[in-house]
Amino acid sequence: MPPTDTSNPDYYHRVVDCQWACPAHTDVPEYIRLIAQGRYTDAYLLNRVSNVFPGILGRVCDRPCEPACRRGRVEEKPVAICRLKRVAADLKGDLAGRLPRAPAQKNGRRIACIGAGPASLTVANDLAPLGYDVTIFERHATPGGLMRSNIPSFRLPEKVLSEEIGQILDMGVTLKLNAPIASLKDLLASGYDAVFVGSGAPKGKELELPGRRDSDRIHIGITWLESVAFEHVKSIGERVLIIGVGNTAMDCCRTSLRLGARDVKVMARKPRGFFKASEWELEDAEAENVAIVVNRSPKAFVVESGRLSGMRFDVMEYDLDAKGRITAERITGEELIPCDDVILAIGQENAFPWIERDLGVEFNKWDQPLVDEKTFQSTRPGVFFGGDSAFGPKNIIWAVEHGHQAALSIHAHCQGRPLAERPPAGVSLSSRKMGMHEWAYKNDYAPVERRLVPHVSLKERFKKLNIEVELGYSAEIAEQEVQRCLNCDVQTVFEAKLCIECDACVDICPVDCLTIAADGPEAELRGRLKAPARNPKQALYVSGALKQTGRVMVKDEDLCVHCGLCAERCPTAAWDMQKSTIHWPHAGDGEKQCQPRERKTA
Repeated sequence: MPPTDTSNPDYYHRVVDCQWACPAHTDVPEYIRLIAQGRYTDAYLLNRVSNVFPGILGRVCDRPCEPACRRGRVEEKPVAICRLKRVAADLKGDLAGRLPRAPAQKNGRRIACIGAGPASLTVANDLAPLGYDVTIFERHATPGGLMRSNIPSFRLPEKVLSEEIGQILDMGVTLKLNAPIASLKDLLASGYDAVFVGSGAPKGKELELPGRRDSDRIHIGITWLESVAFEHVKSIGERVLIIGVGNTAMDCCRTSLRLGARDVKVMARKPRGFFKASEWELEDAEAENVAIVVNRSPKAFVVESGRLSGMRFDVMEYDLDAKGRITAERITGEELIPCDDVILAIGQENAFPWIERDLGVEFNKWDQPLVDEKTFQSTRPGVFFGGDSAFGPKNIIWAVEHGHQAALSIHAHCQGRPLAERPPAGVSLSSRKMGMHEWAYKNDYAPVERRLVPHVSLKERFKKLNIEVELGYSAEIAEQEVQRCLNCDVQTVFEAKLCIECDACVDICPVDCLTIAADGPEAELRGRLKAPARNPKQALYVSGALKQTGRVMVKDEDLCVHCGLCAERCPTAAWDMQKSTIHWPHAGDGEKQCQPRERKTA
């Protein structure tokens, strides 16, 4: 194998699995260390650089970082990264003077953002400090997009939402409420230099079955949640069926309980292994006595004398292969389940009736805009998309990253630079060595199990719709949970020319991730390491030829727990523990405020 190119920022970035898995590349280990030091405000601000909404995402993030967490490789459960994010938000101090601010002098460029959801707010967050005049158009009376309309207040309190949106609006961003865009053509004609479309996926999918149009007690999930959020709906029947088993379905079933439902069932067409809802969302729903019924395929709505009385389902049976994939399915019977209301939560779609089809913005056969996945520009220069409106429904943290990337492109567009020439990512390394056997980080393995988060009791949580169920970690609980982080950003850095091949590092490694071996093809080399490297998704580190025998030092990054024992034991300091800091570019990084320039119309 060729020696590993550690100058490529992606190499060390990939080793920090949580940060690599996060769409916005949040520096997870560093903010956990700041929490461990009681520096909650610093941890919050570090979070905010990348994910923009630490308090919001500390409650409702889909947590792609946690399945990637290296702690999950040495014991059952990963570090509670998301809940620690919330700790920083809940315990932060005064932010006065520490948030980005817009300059007194604007740069003469006007940007329109359609929809006040997470993607548009991120664009505004990145561009306003550079002097752009950003205006957000929102069709509702309050900003937030799906964060406000589709996430119930018992999961995301209004106070938290408004505070973090306010941080962005306070940069001088103009927000126009009750201002739906009826025509993109008219908006472009009003002189904006660029337009960002962050209008989400506001159309819930239908289920056209017999009886669908015969009752007003059949609801579209996202529309129904929106009606609840804006207090247009305040009650529901006692028996409720939720069709679908994604995160929206979980919000629908739990909201139903708070509006008076007594018997709530979530109907799933396939077995549990095929559910789209996050496992913790399922756990929360089941803790509230929601029944999740599997292998039921909707067949018909039963409406008698104009009144919805139930639904008919085909009872399904599936054959699965060794990898859990469905190889065959069959109907084994039929079941009638009584209900008073049905909520359809089977997916969302884009809807762009306000974009004229003669503007140069092209759409595919599913009526989705054609958007460049790197620049987020549409086929019309100066018109950008992000969040759910770009590629369909994902989640908030993806919308945030879309906003960062779109802001980079909008900045380049307004500066007359090629959009595809993205600023490069970077990495810096700094030694953690304080003495012969001392490190500027805690490198011992803490046997602490994942801490449980306190919840409001079942008796209390249903008294009002806006009682937040999760109470979050206290400082004392957080102090225990932070110990579980393995400091994956403190890298084991090897200097081949210093190695004398004494095998001391190999002998002391507690997980057998090091081997000094003759070089060879990767597939063959993986099989003859001290502990065979069985995860091809994680790179091997391979040094250059060692001067004593010409062999190579091989390290399986999948096994390493960053304990630092190799560096402590090495007699020649060939190993060192060095903190890697990933620099992920945002709009204007390294630049002074954009200077005013003559404006061009988009």
